[in-house]
Amino acid sequence: MGRKIQWFHHKSLAAWGYKKTQTDTFAVLHPLDEEKYSSTKTYPLYVVFHSSGHDVFSAVACIWQKGNHSIYHAPVGMYALYLDCRQNEDDWWWGGNSALEILSEDRRGIKKQPVEMRCIATVEWVADHYPIDRNRIYAVGNSMGGSGALGIAMCRGDLFAAVKVNVPAGVRHLVDRCDLEHTVLNGFSIPDPPVLVDYSAQNDPWSAGHQHLYRLMSENRYAILGYWGNFGHANDDEVIEKENDLVHSFDLFQVALNQPYPAFTNADTDDTVPWADDGSIISDAAGQVNAYFRWGKVEEGEKHIEIPLRLLSPDERMSKFVFPQTAKTDITLRRLQKCHFPPGGQVTWKFGNCGGSVTADERGLVTIPQITVERQEKRLILHCENMAKQPDKKEGKTKNV
Repeated sequence: MGRKIQWFHHKSLAAWGYKKTQTDTFAVLHPLDEEKYSSTKTYPLYVVFHSSGHDVFSAVACIWQKGNHSIYHAPVGMYALYLDCRQNEDDWWWGGNSALEILSEDRRGIKKQPVEMRCIATVEWVADHYPIDRNRIYAVGNSMGGSGALGIAMCRGDLFAAVKVNVPAGVRHLVDRCDLEHTVLNGFSIPDPPVLVDYSAQNDPWSAGHQHLYRLMSENRYAILGYWGNFGHANDDEVIEKENDLVHSFDLFQVALNQPYPAFTNADTDDTVPWADDGSIISDAAGQVNAYFRWGKVEEGEKHIEIPLRLLSPDERMSKFVFPQTAKTDITLRRLQKCHFPPGGQVTWKFGNCGGSVTADERGLVTIPQITVERQEKRLILHCENMAKQPDKKEGKTKNV
């Protein structure tokens, strides 16, 4: 394929917490154009978590065949890291629990398993030893690997820009590590999570539990673009897109770690999730959550932030879906870089001809309720005079920003 690949075998480190030392393997796939550029160029990193039917070797072997586990096929302009959890049985299911069985109660909660520590350490090692753009590291996974990507990457919003999962075989790993149900006391918190793209099938038993994913992501005001349809436990993009042709309409790689992003919740254009509260299937129709929303490059100062918002147009994407002209939604701004709103502070906002004032919550998050987004781009502008105090990293004190 014209791309260099390197294989690494290594012993476990004591810091990962394995009961005994083991040997593991990972692979690094190089970008196609690597030799054309100087050493100053950096590349995104595409981190692949394999399914239960694979290991790191067979996952890499899939990329020679079009449509064979499409999500394993790393873009040609990126480095890719292929991880493994099959070589040692205690690492199974990437340290979490599956959609159809509880593998072990000690996998529950916020405590990370050794395999999770190993995976994060491997990502860090690759980012340190290759010309990786640290603002553009993405986690992807299929089936068991989707469950693993959710559990390992979603709680590390300081490392991963975005996550994309195909028919993830469980969401409990994510719910536990991110404490989405708020069972942990004493001020547990995680960084603003990566933007999530999830596509699953209501006629796939391994997609069980997705009602919890959609409910809890909304309640916590986390960013998700969700898609579903009757494509079963498919892994071929062509098969999936016959049932839902919006699945790959969002450019995941526009999301960067050093850029704020909006989380959309309670949109009136969301379809009803086909998984009922009790897990039963109430619809066989294809659908989406937040699939039509788009945003542009954010401009941010110390007291204000501006973000362009619009809806996806049918001119941009051929689809069986009827694209809305307008959509009402709540918008929460996350991953702010310079503009940190104080808890309880008053923030003024303007969007087109509309405007008002909202109060930042106890975490400093600001949510603008039920604004109307249209196909024509408008800028959402937020401003706050009394900004939060930020720690002075050099002196360990606070200063007014």
